[in-house]
Amino acid sequence: MNELTLQSPFMKIKLTKNAYGKNAVNLSKITRHSDRHEFKQISVNVSLQGDFETAHTIGDNSKILPTDTQKNTVYALAKEHFNASIEEFGLHLSNHFLSNNLQLSEARIEIEEHLYSRLSFGNTEHPHAFISRGDEKHIAIIEQSRQGIKASCGIRDLLILKTTDSGFENYIRDQYTTLKETADRILATKCEVLWNYNSSQLDFTSLYNAIRETLLETFAGHKSLSVQQTLYAMGKEVLKKYSEVDEISLIMPNKHHILFNLAQFGIENTNEVFIATDEPFGYITGTVSREV
Repeated sequence: MNELTLQSPFMKIKLTKNAYGKNAVNLSKITRHSDRHEFKQISVNVSLQGDFETAHTIGDNSKILPTDTQKNTVYALAKEHFNASIEEFGLHLSNHFLSNNLQLSEARIEIEEHLYSRLSFGNTEHPHAFISRGDEKHIAIIEQSRQGIKASCGIRDLLILKTTDSGFENYIRDQYTTLKETADRILATKCEVLWNYNSSQLDFTSLYNAIRETLLETFAGHKSLSVQQTLYAMGKEVLKKYSEVDEISLIMPNKHHILFNLAQFGIENTNEVFIATDEPFGYITGTVSREV
Protein backbone atom coordinates (compact mmCIF):
# COMPACT_ATOMS: atom_id res chain seq x y z
CA MET A 1 0.00 0.00 0.00
CA ASN A 2 1.57 3.30 -1.02
CA GLU A 3 1.95 6.42 1.10
CA LEU A 4 -0.88 8.29 -0.63
CA THR A 5 -3.37 5.53 0.22
CA LEU A 6 -2.31 5.51 3.86
CA GLN A 7 -2.76 9.27 4.22
CA SER A 8 -5.89 9.78 2.16
CA PRO A 9 -8.45 9.10 4.97
CA PHE A 10 -6.89 11.97 6.95
CA MET A 11 -6.65 14.43 4.06
CA LYS A 12 -8.21 17.83 4.82
CA ILE A 13 -9.61 19.89 1.97
CA LYS A 14 -10.69 23.51 2.25
CA LEU A 15 -11.84 26.30 -0.01
CA THR A 16 -9.25 29.04 -0.29
CA LYS A 17 -9.42 32.25 -2.32
CA ASN A 18 -12.57 32.60 -4.41
CA ALA A 19 -14.58 35.31 -6.12
CA TYR A 20 -17.52 35.68 -8.46
CA GLY A 21 -19.16 38.44 -10.43
CA LYS A 22 -20.51 39.66 -13.74
CA ASN A 23 -18.32 40.49 -16.74
CA ALA A 24 -18.87 42.47 -19.91
CA VAL A 25 -21.76 44.61 -18.70
CA ASN A 26 -21.90 46.84 -21.79
CA LEU A 27 -23.43 50.24 -21.19
CA SER A 28 -23.86 53.41 -23.24
CA LYS A 29 -24.87 56.67 -21.58
CA ILE A 30 -26.11 59.93 -23.06
CA THR A 31 -25.95 63.01 -20.85
CA ARG A 32 -28.29 65.58 -22.36
CA HIS A 33 -27.44 69.25 -21.89
CA SER A 34 -29.53 72.03 -23.36
CA ASP A 35 -26.94 72.83 -26.04
CA ARG A 36 -25.07 69.54 -26.50
CA HIS A 37 -24.93 65.85 -25.63
CA GLU A 38 -22.16 63.87 -23.96
CA PHE A 39 -21.72 60.21 -24.92
CA LYS A 40 -19.86 57.44 -23.14
CA GLN A 41 -19.61 53.73 -23.93
CA ILE A 42 -18.18 51.39 -21.32
CA SER A 43 -17.85 47.74 -20.39
CA VAL A 44 -17.94 46.88 -16.68
CA ASN A 45 -16.60 43.81 -14.87
CA VAL A 46 -17.74 43.20 -11.28
CA SER A 47 -15.91 40.76 -9.00
CA LEU A 48 -16.89 40.14 -5.37
CA GLN A 49 -14.98 38.40 -2.59
CA GLY A 50 -16.37 37.45 0.80
CA ASP A 51 -17.99 34.79 2.93
CA PHE A 52 -19.15 32.42 0.21
CA GLU A 53 -17.76 29.13 1.53
CA THR A 54 -21.10 27.45 2.15
CA ALA A 55 -22.25 28.23 -1.39
CA HIS A 56 -19.32 26.14 -2.64
CA THR A 57 -19.36 23.37 -0.04
CA ILE A 58 -23.08 22.70 0.58
CA GLY A 59 -24.86 24.73 -2.10
CA ASP A 60 -26.21 27.35 0.34
CA ASN A 61 -26.88 30.48 -1.73
CA SER A 62 -28.17 32.63 1.14
CA LYS A 63 -25.11 34.92 0.95
CA ILE A 64 -24.94 35.12 -2.84
CA LEU A 65 -25.93 38.32 -4.62
CA PRO A 66 -26.92 37.04 -8.09
CA THR A 67 -24.70 38.12 -10.93
CA ASP A 68 -27.84 39.21 -12.77
CA THR A 69 -28.54 41.60 -9.88
CA GLN A 70 -25.00 42.91 -10.17
CA LYS A 71 -25.61 43.61 -13.85
CA ASN A 72 -28.88 45.40 -13.12
CA THR A 73 -27.17 47.47 -10.41
CA VAL A 74 -24.64 48.80 -12.92
CA TYR A 75 -27.41 50.03 -15.23
CA ALA A 76 -29.55 51.42 -12.44
CA LEU A 77 -26.75 53.39 -10.79
CA ALA A 78 -25.53 54.73 -14.13
CA LYS A 79 -28.67 56.87 -14.42
CA GLU A 80 -27.68 59.20 -11.57
CA HIS A 81 -24.04 58.41 -10.89
CA PHE A 82 -22.28 58.03 -14.24
CA ASN A 83 -21.92 61.64 -15.25
CA ALA A 84 -18.18 62.16 -14.90
CA SER A 85 -15.13 59.87 -14.98
CA ILE A 86 -15.17 56.08 -15.08
CA GLU A 87 -13.01 56.12 -11.93
CA GLU A 88 -15.72 57.96 -10.00
CA PHE A 89 -18.41 55.61 -11.29
CA GLY A 90 -16.29 52.63 -10.31
CA LEU A 91 -15.88 54.03 -6.80
CA HIS A 92 -19.62 54.49 -6.49
CA LEU A 93 -20.26 50.91 -7.62
CA SER A 94 -17.73 49.34 -5.25
CA ASN A 95 -19.03 51.37 -2.32
CA HIS A 96 -22.61 50.36 -3.12
CA PHE A 97 -21.83 46.64 -3.17
CA LEU A 98 -19.82 46.76 0.07
CA SER A 99 -22.29 48.97 1.92
CA ASN A 100 -25.28 46.81 1.05
CA ASN A 101 -23.71 43.36 1.45
CA LEU A 102 -22.10 42.74 4.84
CA GLN A 103 -20.85 39.31 3.72
CA LEU A 104 -18.46 40.97 1.24
CA SER A 105 -14.82 41.58 2.06
CA GLU A 106 -13.88 43.21 -1.25
CA ALA A 107 -15.48 44.56 -4.41
CA ARG A 108 -13.39 44.89 -7.55
CA ILE A 109 -14.72 47.01 -10.41
CA GLU A 110 -12.95 47.15 -13.76
CA ILE A 111 -14.26 49.56 -16.37
CA GLU A 112 -13.09 49.83 -19.97
CA GLU A 113 -14.17 52.94 -21.85
CA HIS A 114 -14.41 52.94 -25.65
CA LEU A 115 -13.32 56.44 -26.56
CA TYR A 116 -15.12 58.90 -28.83
CA SER A 117 -14.32 62.43 -29.91
CA ARG A 118 -16.84 65.05 -30.89
CA LEU A 119 -17.06 65.60 -34.64
CA SER A 120 -15.98 69.07 -35.72
CA PHE A 121 -16.28 70.89 -39.02
CA GLY A 122 -13.99 73.86 -39.45
CA ASN A 123 -13.85 75.42 -36.00
CA THR A 124 -17.32 74.23 -35.01
CA GLU A 125 -17.94 71.16 -32.86
CA HIS A 126 -21.11 69.22 -33.58
CA PRO A 127 -23.37 69.09 -30.49
CA HIS A 128 -24.40 65.44 -30.80
CA ALA A 129 -22.22 63.65 -33.38
CA PHE A 130 -19.10 61.69 -32.46
CA ILE A 131 -16.32 59.63 -34.03
CA SER A 132 -14.55 56.62 -32.52
CA ARG A 133 -10.92 57.02 -31.50
CA GLY A 134 -10.13 53.53 -32.79
CA ASP A 135 -9.00 50.66 -30.60
CA GLU A 136 -7.65 52.84 -27.78
CA LYS A 137 -9.48 52.40 -24.46
CA HIS A 138 -9.38 54.12 -21.08
CA ILE A 139 -9.42 51.65 -18.19
CA ALA A 140 -10.02 52.03 -14.48
CA ILE A 141 -9.76 49.41 -11.73
CA ILE A 142 -11.22 50.04 -8.28
CA GLU A 143 -10.49 47.54 -5.49
CA GLN A 144 -12.37 48.44 -2.33
CA SER A 145 -12.13 46.39 0.85
CA ARG A 146 -13.17 47.02 4.47
CA GLN A 147 -9.65 48.34 5.04
CA GLY A 148 -9.41 50.81 2.18
CA ILE A 149 -9.49 51.61 -1.52
CA LYS A 150 -6.95 51.09 -4.28
CA ALA A 151 -7.55 53.03 -7.49
CA SER A 152 -5.69 52.29 -10.70
CA CYS A 153 -6.04 53.79 -14.14
CA GLY A 154 -4.59 53.21 -17.56
CA ILE A 155 -4.73 52.86 -21.30
CA ARG A 156 -5.27 49.75 -23.41
CA ASP A 157 -4.56 49.20 -27.14
CA LEU A 158 -2.69 52.48 -27.60
CA LEU A 159 -1.12 52.18 -31.06
CA ILE A 160 1.86 54.53 -31.37
CA LEU A 161 4.69 54.70 -33.90
CA LYS A 162 7.71 56.80 -34.78
CA THR A 163 9.76 56.54 -37.94
CA THR A 164 13.22 57.36 -36.55
CA ASP A 165 15.14 57.99 -33.29
CA SER A 166 15.03 54.26 -32.62
CA GLY A 167 17.66 51.57 -33.00
CA PHE A 168 18.70 48.15 -31.72
CA GLU A 169 22.40 47.26 -31.55
CA ASN A 170 25.06 45.49 -29.46
CA TYR A 171 22.86 42.55 -28.47
CA ILE A 172 23.90 38.92 -27.99
CA ARG A 173 24.82 37.14 -31.20
CA ASP A 174 24.98 33.36 -31.32
CA GLN A 175 24.75 30.64 -33.96
CA TYR A 176 21.01 31.27 -34.41
CA THR A 177 21.10 35.06 -34.69
CA THR A 178 20.09 36.46 -38.08
CA LEU A 179 18.75 39.88 -37.00
CA LYS A 180 20.80 42.74 -38.38
CA GLU A 181 21.79 45.63 -36.15
CA THR A 182 20.30 49.00 -36.96
CA ALA A 183 20.65 52.53 -35.62
CA ASP A 184 17.55 53.75 -37.43
CA ARG A 185 14.32 51.78 -37.47
CA ILE A 186 10.57 52.17 -37.07
CA LEU A 187 9.47 51.81 -33.45
CA ALA A 188 5.81 50.82 -33.18
CA THR A 189 3.85 49.31 -30.34
CA LYS A 190 0.26 48.72 -29.27
CA CYS A 191 0.86 49.30 -25.61
CA GLU A 192 -1.04 48.85 -22.38
CA VAL A 193 -0.31 51.07 -19.41
CA LEU A 194 -1.63 50.83 -15.84
CA TRP A 195 -0.72 53.14 -12.98
CA ASN A 196 -1.62 53.06 -9.29
CA TYR A 197 -2.87 56.16 -7.52
CA ASN A 198 -2.11 56.79 -3.85
CA SER A 199 -5.51 58.38 -3.21
CA SER A 200 -9.11 57.94 -4.30
CA GLN A 201 -9.90 61.64 -3.88
CA LEU A 202 -8.46 63.02 -7.10
CA ASP A 203 -9.40 64.88 -10.26
CA PHE A 204 -9.23 61.68 -12.28
CA THR A 205 -10.10 63.18 -15.66
CA SER A 206 -7.43 65.88 -15.54
CA LEU A 207 -4.80 63.46 -14.27
CA TYR A 208 -5.63 60.87 -16.93
CA ASN A 209 -5.34 63.38 -19.74
CA ALA A 210 -2.08 64.82 -18.38
CA ILE A 211 -0.45 61.41 -17.82
CA ARG A 212 -1.48 60.22 -21.28
CA GLU A 213 0.10 63.31 -22.80
CA THR A 214 3.31 62.77 -20.81
CA LEU A 215 3.54 59.18 -22.02
CA LEU A 216 3.11 60.24 -25.64
CA GLU A 217 5.56 63.16 -25.39
CA THR A 218 8.19 60.91 -23.83
CA PHE A 219 7.72 58.22 -26.47
CA ALA A 220 8.03 60.76 -29.28
CA GLY A 221 11.04 62.61 -27.89
CA HIS A 222 13.09 59.72 -26.53
CA LYS A 223 16.20 58.60 -28.42
CA SER A 224 15.52 54.89 -28.15
CA LEU A 225 18.27 52.28 -27.95
CA SER A 226 15.69 49.56 -27.23
CA VAL A 227 12.00 49.18 -26.44
CA GLN A 228 13.07 48.40 -22.86
CA GLN A 229 14.83 51.75 -22.54
CA THR A 230 11.86 53.65 -23.92
CA LEU A 231 9.47 51.79 -21.61
CA TYR A 232 11.55 52.80 -18.59
CA ALA A 233 11.82 56.41 -19.77
CA MET A 234 8.04 56.68 -20.16
CA GLY A 235 7.35 55.25 -16.71
CA LYS A 236 10.06 57.32 -15.05
CA GLU A 237 8.73 60.56 -16.52
CA VAL A 238 5.22 59.88 -15.18
CA LEU A 239 6.56 59.22 -11.67
CA LYS A 240 8.71 62.38 -11.80
CA LYS A 241 5.79 64.59 -12.79
CA TYR A 242 2.88 63.16 -10.81
CA SER A 243 3.23 62.57 -7.06
CA GLU A 244 -0.26 61.02 -7.09
CA VAL A 245 1.16 57.96 -8.90
CA ASP A 246 3.11 55.35 -6.90
CA GLU A 247 3.77 52.77 -9.60
CA ILE A 248 3.28 52.34 -13.32
CA SER A 249 3.37 49.18 -15.44
CA LEU A 250 3.75 49.07 -19.22
CA ILE A 251 3.29 46.32 -21.79
CA MET A 252 4.87 47.23 -25.12
CA PRO A 253 4.66 44.52 -27.79
CA ASN A 254 6.69 45.18 -30.91
CA LYS A 255 4.66 45.93 -34.03
CA HIS A 256 7.39 44.98 -36.45
CA HIS A 257 8.02 46.85 -39.69
CA ILE A 258 10.70 44.93 -41.58
CA LEU A 259 12.76 46.52 -44.31
CA PHE A 260 11.79 44.99 -47.66
CA ASN A 261 14.56 43.72 -49.91
CA LEU A 262 14.35 45.94 -52.97
CA ALA A 263 17.93 45.02 -53.98
CA GLN A 264 16.56 41.94 -55.77
CA PHE A 265 15.00 44.36 -58.24
CA GLY A 266 18.09 46.55 -58.48
CA ILE A 267 16.48 49.25 -56.30
CA GLU A 268 18.10 50.77 -53.21
CA ASN A 269 15.86 50.81 -50.14
CA THR A 270 16.99 53.67 -47.92
CA ASN A 271 14.67 52.96 -44.98
CA GLU A 272 11.54 53.78 -46.94
CA VAL A 273 9.66 50.57 -47.82
CA PHE A 274 8.72 48.05 -45.11
CA ILE A 275 6.60 44.97 -44.50
CA ALA A 276 4.24 45.38 -41.56
CA THR A 277 3.94 42.06 -39.69
CA ASP A 278 1.62 41.00 -36.88
CA GLU A 279 3.18 37.69 -35.84
CA PRO A 280 5.46 36.65 -34.28
CA PHE A 281 6.18 39.73 -32.19
CA GLY A 282 8.43 40.80 -29.34
CA TYR A 283 6.68 41.23 -26.00
CA ILE A 284 8.29 43.66 -23.55
CA THR A 285 6.92 44.44 -20.08
CA GLY A 286 8.13 46.42 -17.10
CA THR A 287 7.04 48.12 -13.88
CA VAL A 288 8.56 51.37 -12.64
CA SER A 289 8.15 52.21 -8.95
CA ARG A 290 9.34 54.75 -6.44
CA GLU A 291 12.14 53.57 -4.16
CA VAL A 292 11.03 53.23 -0.54
